[in-house]
Amino acid sequence: MSTKIDNFTQQLHDNLEAVEDRAKSLKKMIQSAPKKTEVEIQSKLDEAKTKLEAKREEFNGYRAKIETQFKEKESEVKTQIEEWKSGREAKKLEHRAGQAEDYASTVTLLAMATLEEAEEATLAAIAARREAEAAVETTKSK
Repeated sequence: MSTKIDNFTQQLHDNLEAVEDRAKSLKKMIQSAPKKTEVEIQSKLDEAKTKLEAKREEFNGYRAKIETQFKEKESEVKTQIEEWKSGREAKKLEHRAGQAEDYASTVTLLAMATLEEAEEATLAAIAARREAEAAVETTKSK
């Protein structure tokens, strides 16, 4: 394989491992949530909100970039690509390859961002459920 392909696939591999690690972390957090106190959950929720807010602009940038890339990709006609291939228009094909790699990287980064949002949403849901259960218990004991 070429060096460019090796570098691209290594970067993608590293990003996907980060996504996998993040998903495992979220899974552990969800599994341990019932054993945590309200204070622990609220602390984790506050931490997740702060982290998410700090990265929100970055995440929105990924979303905007994907939307732009998707529109560019839609406008790319298969027949045009076939013409580039048959005409050996290396610069155009090289540019297309770079765009495809960038798109794959951006989508992977967005997956990581989505997992962070999922963590914050999950913690918020658990906190809300605990608050509701506490209210029900308070009402029953009156």
